Amino acid sequence: MSKTNQPRRSVLYVPGSNQRALEKSKTLAADGLILDLEDAVAPDAKIEARQFVIDSIAKGGFGKREVLVRVNSLSTPWGYEDLMAVAKSQADGVVISKVQSSAQVRQVEAILSGVHANEGLSIWCMMETPRSILKSDEIAESSNQLAGLIMGTSDLVKDLHAIHKPSRLSVLTSLSMGVLAARAHGLAILDGVHLDLNDDEGFEQSCLQGLELGFDGKTLIHPKTIPVANRVFAPSVEDVQWSLKVIIAHAEATQNGQGVVLVDGKLIESLHVDEARRIVAMSEKIAQMSAELGASA
Repeated sequence: MSKTNQPRRSVLYVPGSNQRALEKSKTLAADGLILDLEDAVAPDAKIEARQFVIDSIAKGGFGKREVLVRVNSLSTPWGYEDLMAVAKSQADGVVISKVQSSAQVRQVEAILSGVHANEGLSIWCMMETPRSILKSDEIAESSNQLAGLIMGTSDLVKDLHAIHKPSRLSVLTSLSMGVLAARAHGLAILDGVHLDLNDDEGFEQSCLQGLELGFDGKTLIHPKTIPVANRVFAPSVEDVQWSLKVIIAHAEATQNGQGVVLVDGKLIESLHVDEARRIVAMSEKIAQMSAELGASA
């Protein structure tokens, strides 16, 4: 999976202890899933949930969706066995909770290497404490196996002694620092969840804010929010049309020995072409995922 070119408009948390939800997730239009063994699972259900998740992954049926597994911390009784199970599964990545230092990432990387984890298994970091935000640059450069950062805004607001407001002013600095760290090191980054499922307008505004800040997509806690996240974080028709125009014009200019070109009065350089290609490629992958979902319906 690409670190930044894989569609990640909507990434749904799925409780690992809920077999029905695990199977249902294979039919949803989410770009990605986080099969959760941590916050969503009670202590007495942790071991059973691990088996549910591993069995569900082994059965397959997730299609082109990116499948991540959030494991319990290595400091808990379940963390190491969680990591061992995911290492040998066909999951796309493992999500480490409450990362506070690069040392934690390197520890997980070393364990996965030591047990010869499946090739291509990526590492994702939950950024959900004040220390994780302050150490975000260090964490983002800690491992070549690291694919992305995930903002854990609920825990962050709690630790900051702040207040949940629609404006999200209390975490704007943290959100921006996360985006800066991710982009500086070529990583993907996902926005935190919106907790009020009755606040449809607030959820859409949160998605639009995340898009404006530079996030690749939104983490979700309920399937009903998938369509809005998919719509907001997808390249618009206008964006795709403009990108195609930029790519074609630049190609023609290059053939004529020109390094820059004007498109509708706007100066286009190679950096604009790179972004145009990313947008077109993202649009094509989204179309492929939609077609696959339609074929399985």
